[in-house]
Amino acid sequence: MKIQKVGVLGAGQMGAGIAQIAAANGFKVVLRDVKKELCTGAVKKIKAGLDKRVAQGKESREAADAIVANIETTVSLDDLADCGMVIEAIPEILDLKRAAFKELGEICGGGAILCTNTSSMSVTEIMSLCPKQERCVGMHFFFPVMAMRLVEVIRGDKTSDSTVENVKAFAADIGKIPVLCRLDTPGFIVNRCLFAFMLEAVRCYEDGVASAEDIDSAIKYGLNHPLGPFEMMDLSGLDTFPHVCESLHSLPVTGWSVPESVKRLVSEGRLGRKSGRGWHDYE
Repeated sequence: MKIQKVGVLGAGQMGAGIAQIAAANGFKVVLRDVKKELCTGAVKKIKAGLDKRVAQGKESREAADAIVANIETTVSLDDLADCGMVIEAIPEILDLKRAAFKELGEICGGGAILCTNTSSMSVTEIMSLCPKQERCVGMHFFFPVMAMRLVEVIRGDKTSDSTVENVKAFAADIGKIPVLCRLDTPGFIVNRCLFAFMLEAVRCYEDGVASAEDIDSAIKYGLNHPLGPFEMMDLSGLDTFPHVCESLHSLPVTGWSVPESVKRLVSEGRLGRKSGRGWHDYE
């Protein structure tokens, strides 16, 4: 199956990144959100980033203009009807995602592949109200989308082999490395491993073993990681942290509860880089 037009549902950080990487690789993209200004703001940020790359000599003016030209925006789901693939990147709220896929299943053509970019929620549950669930699949990108090479492809209970193969081929077409998560398990591959690591770092902090700064330094210079665990949490946004913890809570291991220190930071509006402060200050 040759995909030519891609719909992206949600114009936040992830949705904008997915739209840009698809457009940069020659796909026509329809970026949809509930408000026009959200779409306009996303395209404005994409253009600003491309303008910076042009000024640095990393991108030609022609290539940058072509990427922006490949992206159209809309507030109507009906405008995704002729897309060969739709990738959902809306907030991690199960009822919201379920409702979106029910509508997409009714609007999009019978051959369209419908993907969710959820980082930890059940693909099967998200797609439970969607007609033809064999064409539904998880396609988990990583932030920042333009820089991170990995894409997790997650089977739902009814996902067909052909859907998996088509999504893996599309991921390769946009320069990503796809890995298949064969079971619809909480956290999939990366977050299931990553959160065990990050939660232990938070426990070390809460137990008074070391400061967040020293734990970050220990991991960066002791394990040669590019970012420490607290820097990583700040980069991805602490407001997403509790959602993933809740999803992982069903696994048969202990210790997935949201740490009190993370709850406190979120309640104070310290969400990481996006708010200027998280575990560290960025203002």
